[in-house]
Amino acid sequence: MATEEGTESVSPVDEVMEDIRRELIRRVAAADRDANQDIYDALEDE
Repeated sequence: MATEEGTESVSPVDEVMEDIRRELIRRVAAADRDANQDIYDALEDE
């Protein structure tokens, strides 16, 4: 959230939410990679 001085203060809730977003993205990417491993392997072999 921006303050009147123009600096951004980050609340502990914002930090936790950002950590959760990062972890969710990491897990979705890992699940996608696992589900499509044969495609990734085929692309590596090209």
